[in-house]
Amino acid sequence: MSGAGPDLAVVVPVKNEADNILPLIVEIEAALTGKLEFEIVYVDDGSDDATAALLDEARRDHPRLTVVRHRASCGQSQAIATGVRVATAPLIATLDGDGQNDPADIPALLERWRQADAALRPGLMIAGWRAQRRDTASRRIASRLANAIRASLLGDDTPDTGCGTKLFPRALFLDLPRFDHMHRFLPALVLRAGGAVVSVKVNHRPRQRGASKYGNLRRALVGIPDLLGVMWLMRRSRNPVVE
Repeated sequence: MSGAGPDLAVVVPVKNEADNILPLIVEIEAALTGKLEFEIVYVDDGSDDATAALLDEARRDHPRLTVVRHRASCGQSQAIATGVRVATAPLIATLDGDGQNDPADIPALLERWRQADAALRPGLMIAGWRAQRRDTASRRIASRLANAIRASLLGDDTPDTGCGTKLFPRALFLDLPRFDHMHRFLPALVLRAGGAVVSVKVNHRPRQRGASKYGNLRRALVGIPDLLGVMWLMRRSRNPVVE
């Protein structure tokens, strides 16, 4: 649509998701082909299964696909950051690589971003909201509790910060402070930077292939110091008005 390169980059971090690689790429292309110019950036975060081989195979058959690999696993947040840096498009959409996020939701997020006032778009994030989660009862309960605590302490007014489906300007992301697990706090960090966040309901699907990399206890243990750190960042932030 722009004629000068892709308008949107879909960034997908993966680790040991061999069974989900090809199906998700096909879904992304089906959701976006004919709507705008786009690229797909997969970041393999140190997989030790067949993920790397399948990404190499997919790259031959899908010319929009760019693949980057971390020699050793650095975590999901760093994988997303690597993908955003490698992307050439000015607008980024993210998806988890497990197939639970639906690529068909991306056009709705994009339309909501386009509907915003032009002056707001450079600082605007559209966050997916899994209103009907397709996870185990324990995970749903843990997520609701974590979201309630986070929202109370950070005031980010976002019902589901853990949803992998998000859309934001590349330049906005690159200006945010970067740390491990930052992807769970992106709405608060955007607000800290003087931006805005709008939540849009998206589809959430049961995991069909592969196994989850996270447990509820692990999420809680790593989340506490991160939450305290983001609280500190929020309280120390200043956004000057330039005249």
